[in-house]
Amino acid sequence: MKQIAWEDFEKLKGSEKKAYFLKDGNIFHVIMSQQFDRKFLDEMCELATKTRGIAKGHRGMRFLQSLLDNKRAMLYFVQPSTRTFLSFMSACQILGIKCSEVRDPSTSSEMKGESPEDSIRTFSSYVDLIIMRHPQERFVEKVALMLNYTGRPVSVINAGSGKDQHPTQALLDIYTLHRSFENYGGIEGKSVAFVGDLLRGRTVRSLSYLLKNYEGVKIYYVAPKALQMADDLKDYLKENNIYFEEHENMEEVIPLVDAIYMTRIQDEYDESNESSQIDYSKYHLTKEHLKILKPNAIIMHPLPRRAEISPEVDNDRRAMYWRQVRNGMWIRVALMAKIFKKDVDIMNY
Repeated sequence: MKQIAWEDFEKLKGSEKKAYFLKDGNIFHVIMSQQFDRKFLDEMCELATKTRGIAKGHRGMRFLQSLLDNKRAMLYFVQPSTRTFLSFMSACQILGIKCSEVRDPSTSSEMKGESPEDSIRTFSSYVDLIIMRHPQERFVEKVALMLNYTGRPVSVINAGSGKDQHPTQALLDIYTLHRSFENYGGIEGKSVAFVGDLLRGRTVRSLSYLLKNYEGVKIYYVAPKALQMADDLKDYLKENNIYFEEHENMEEVIPLVDAIYMTRIQDEYDESNESSQIDYSKYHLTKEHLKILKPNAIIMHPLPRRAEISPEVDNDRRAMYWRQVRNGMWIRVALMAKIFKKDVDIMNY
């Protein structure tokens, strides 16, 4: 692949960057949702379901653990994480991948002045895969591009980058939608409401990009005016003829949708405690709201939650957020199997 400077790479659109995340025409880096097409999403859902079926038996689990027992992964998580870290760790264990981890830069040579780029270059000497969560937007893109032009390029998976992208969360969200609606016509034609801090929520952005792959989907962005979706994402939806509306009243939208995707306020990105000035209570889902939600609709949340979903909602059959957690592990198993070209072995088992 012809080398490109980071400054020039930054100017490319997501679809134009896709080629730099492939190797021999196959997926190599997982950086942004825009790199996935419908064929890939269908393959991932099928592969995840097949894998979880195999894993139900002792013989099947031993088979899965043998697939990548010659591979090593680095979990470089320098931003807090529970579900994403543990699901990737568990997914690696299912496939037999040995893991190392750095979760606090203060325990690494970054405290001596080493740049994050040099730290990651060091990791690439020891492992075959780097799974990273970083607070800086687009840093994972920069790292993937850098590793492409080294003597030992290794795959990079973006496990969350600032306010920008969380592509594997979007994959598990699609998988959750797929499983929830497979007996109700699939994801096509469904209406999805995103509720809460949409301006700074990377999970909402990433899933919005993926929904363009499904015909007839309608998106409702429900948020305080100060936390509505950024213009760049809305421009993307307009360019791809994806229907969306913006609302401030959650109760008006709930009866209209097939899926409601709740989010917490992202106050870790506050610059001067501005989130405290917003009345977020209007964007809390309670047991009373269940009365106006469609019987076959689903409730999603990337977690962690605060008060935006009442625990009373948890036992409603439409609450899918704990299943999302489980789905996340299996879609990440499928993704890593795909990266290392073991998907055929799984599907032929």
